[in-house]
Amino acid sequence: MNALLGIIFHFLGGFASGSFYIPYKKVKGWAWESYWIVGGLCSWLIVPPLAAYLTIPNFGNIISETSITTLSWTYLMGLLWGIGGLTYGLGVRYLGVSLGSSVILGLCSVFGSIIPSIYYYIIPTSGKDTIADLMTTRWGQMVLLGLFVCVVGIVICGKAGGMKDKELAGIDKNNEEFQLVRGLILAIISGVLSACFSFGIEAGSSMSKVANDLWVAQNPAQGEFLYRNNVVYIVILWGGLTTNLIWCMYLNAKNKTFGDYTNTNTPLLRNYIFSAIAGTTWFLQFFFYGMGESKLGNGPSSWILHMAFIIIIANTWGLVLKEWKGVSKKTMTTIGLGILTIIISVLIVGYGNSLK
Repeated sequence: MNALLGIIFHFLGGFASGSFYIPYKKVKGWAWESYWIVGGLCSWLIVPPLAAYLTIPNFGNIISETSITTLSWTYLMGLLWGIGGLTYGLGVRYLGVSLGSSVILGLCSVFGSIIPSIYYYIIPTSGKDTIADLMTTRWGQMVLLGLFVCVVGIVICGKAGGMKDKELAGIDKNNEEFQLVRGLILAIISGVLSACFSFGIEAGSSMSKVANDLWVAQNPAQGEFLYRNNVVYIVILWGGLTTNLIWCMYLNAKNKTFGDYTNTNTPLLRNYIFSAIAGTTWFLQFFFYGMGESKLGNGPSSWILHMAFIIIIANTWGLVLKEWKGVSKKTMTTIGLGILTIIISVLIVGYGNSLK
């Protein structure tokens, strides 16, 4: 029963993440940086402490009593993840929801599993697996195989993007900003750095443990605390907010778009509402992710399952939004094969972690 609930929660989280960018498409007359940071204020500043307030009594005390070292590492992972989140938005902007999400999340899933092992090889930590463990164990070899398969899938998706660009002569009526090379560069950066969110959860695990212990002490018959990670998200997302706020304010100044926020020639209320919906929807992915992880009890496998659902949902939206309308059957087959290959790679990594 716990496994089934965990899968359901991860699906809901994947649906939220794969869908969050859709409300932004309803924003009219604003520059990208304007609606991105308005949504981001909901994602990273307003909704996380509200969620913690509703689910974790005295969450502020847990944060204030946590060591500076733990808070610093958690915040740092949030800063790096923030760059990944920022380039995620740009990657989707230039590649579309379908192609952009597939490349980014495929990279994010495998790097989220392999980078910690390299870190722990350089800085040995008791109880942590190293890259040597991956190379010499069956489960580790499966993870590495998944990484290779993911790279193959990304190459196929990139090929499909080039075919699309060529067939439509660089003009995609459903995504007028389509830019393959720039989008792929941003997607690679995002895929690597977005994995830092999972590292942030691990860095702040002492806070979630305190929240869980307090819950179990008061509710001994209820089992694991579903919302224990909500307190960790607050600190991680402070880092994400810092990165994105600096960049968006820079773009507002550079592009002279500060006037967007008060421009009465645009549907201001509508823009704020849809940006807020996008930001809140984005946060819900990790709200449900924490619930799923508490039921499955396996961080790496939970991360992989979460990524798989996002890829599936994002590509479903890509079809709904007709991002590939007008391309040949060969191109459609190629992108379909690339997406399927990435999903298979995610499942291979997840299976490898389950063997552990």
